[in-house]
Amino acid sequence: MFFDVKSRTSFAGLKLATTLVLILTPLIGWLSRAAADGPTDLYEKLKIFTLVMHEVNQKFVEKPKSDELVYGAIRGMLSSLDPHSSFMTPDEMKEFQQETQGAFFGVGIEISQRDGLLTVVSPIEDTPAFRAGLQSGDHITKIDGKSTKDMSLTEAVKFIRGPKGTRVIFTISRENAKSILTIPVKRDLIPIRSVRSQILEPGYAYLRVISFQGDTYDEALKILKQFPFLKGLILDLRNDPGGLLEQSIRLSGLFLGPELVVETKGRLKDQNISYPADTEMVLPVNCPIVVLVNEGSASASEIVAGALQDHQRALVVGAKSFGKGSVQTVLPLPDGSGLRLTTARFYTPSGRSIQADGIIPDITVPSRLPKFAEIIREKDLDHHLTGANEKSEDQKEVKGEKTGEQEDLEMPDRPLSEMPLAERLKFDPQLARALLLLKENKVPNVFAKKVRSGA
Repeated sequence: MFFDVKSRTSFAGLKLATTLVLILTPLIGWLSRAAADGPTDLYEKLKIFTLVMHEVNQKFVEKPKSDELVYGAIRGMLSSLDPHSSFMTPDEMKEFQQETQGAFFGVGIEISQRDGLLTVVSPIEDTPAFRAGLQSGDHITKIDGKSTKDMSLTEAVKFIRGPKGTRVIFTISRENAKSILTIPVKRDLIPIRSVRSQILEPGYAYLRVISFQGDTYDEALKILKQFPFLKGLILDLRNDPGGLLEQSIRLSGLFLGPELVVETKGRLKDQNISYPADTEMVLPVNCPIVVLVNEGSASASEIVAGALQDHQRALVVGAKSFGKGSVQTVLPLPDGSGLRLTTARFYTPSGRSIQADGIIPDITVPSRLPKFAEIIREKDLDHHLTGANEKSEDQKEVKGEKTGEQEDLEMPDRPLSEMPLAERLKFDPQLARALLLLKENKVPNVFAKKVRSGA
């Protein structure tokens, strides 16, 4: 799981109060002020909340731990908002910070809640989960024999991660599978290697952004400067779940220069921000670009694709993207825990909302997926924010897409990046189409004409 905006607020040196009363006091004070600010019954509901907390604390058959009581209440409150707001305990907050800075031990899957079930959004390329055969749309019913019913995402992540070399066993319910599947996966180091590159053919380069981490811009800049003269570039953002907003903006600048990349809009004025790139264009303006997206391209990757598409700097090819168009602000709390809260929506330079709508490719090339694979997007997740082209009452009716009847596909037995290009293109129709478009000079570069004319 990833976030887009990180608060710089610091509570260093503060300690969490140890009694239930002291833990609740700041929260009660804040909610009371919030109630006074608007015509709501929040204050009256808060009385019920504190009464229940008191009764549980005093009369439950076993003495509850104050932190578990409060943390549980916070989790319940946030779970009712949207799929991306969550609470992290101090240990989970540390893991979260580690995930965005270096590496962790796990299996390499993106998960979310759908219809109350723990669901695989997508396995991350070249990870143990990917190699073990976990698929988008798989419902995880048990983790090491423990039922996932009513299990939060943060709890699930905690059970899935573990020491390198140990096994975690997933019990999987898969659409159209004849029986329940048991899939053991050996935990390994999941490196946060954010950028890969390759020269596909003389003059045609491939730049793959796996996720937007702290070093993404620096790595991409280094690679672009090392490329020889290019006739075309393929920027692959497929199955990129997003990451740091700042990095997506800076990366966009390598192709656009100081153009508007994205805008955010929220309830508070300080969330209404325009983000132009603060980096110089490195790729020559006359070099055509094809951006690849698919169902797993989310958040920061959608920002980059949308910006290049709106400025007519690139041709977007592939399948409609995931549609995560919301900003999460991460606030560290006094006891080392963290609040990840959705505070705004993303809008592309032309004013399009990404939320639940995603990026629609200029040229659609369906993803090569197993028979009857289920495609999960933002609009399929529980409590997702309504998209600009979606009616809120339709949310409960939305179901994941199926690939439908098609020939059984031979699936690759090793990562595509390890294959010779000719073999790789057979398994990757989207990449094959992108390369063909570049070689046949069918990628318009309106942006270059604008730059030359000074428009």
